[in-house]
Amino acid sequence: MSNIQTNTVATDKEVFIKMVLSNWELQISRINSLLTKLSNEELSAPTAPGRNTGVYILGHLAAVSDNMFTVLGLGERLNSGMDEIFLRNPEESGLEKPTIDELRAYWNDVNALLAQKINQILPDEWFTRHASISEEDFAKEPHRNKLNIVINRTGHLSYHIGQLVYLVKK
Repeated sequence: MSNIQTNTVATDKEVFIKMVLSNWELQISRINSLLTKLSNEELSAPTAPGRNTGVYILGHLAAVSDNMFTVLGLGERLNSGMDEIFLRNPEESGLEKPTIDELRAYWNDVNALLAQKINQILPDEWFTRHASISEEDFAKEPHRNKLNIVINRTGHLSYHIGQLVYLVKK
């Protein structure tokens, strides 16, 4: 392969990575925008009758983002204890939840540090195995890489944005 072709491949990879990370950042900014519009009282309401509250969704999203440190190999999580409340159990579990202000701070802290760590990942690293897949499975399915985790989590954020918008009072 000539240098021009090699540079084009590297550039294409970088453009693809930029597209994925830009969409991730867009979804984070959309949630942040919603959170500035929503009072603690509004966030405490269910998104629809019989559905989760905005508080639970916020805790859930923060815990999922926090888990990305482990999955992407970016270091220690900020608070793995949130998994029991927001990932392993339903809202009605009776488990004590942090205050809304604590959850807002947790969300902000997790995503600020995650953005910093994500921006340090080199282009080729994005196409390597993440921590939730075995080496054997990754050899068979190399598309299940670190960048795919961000794509998946971006879709997850988008889904929950669709729920949170119902809490905004016009």
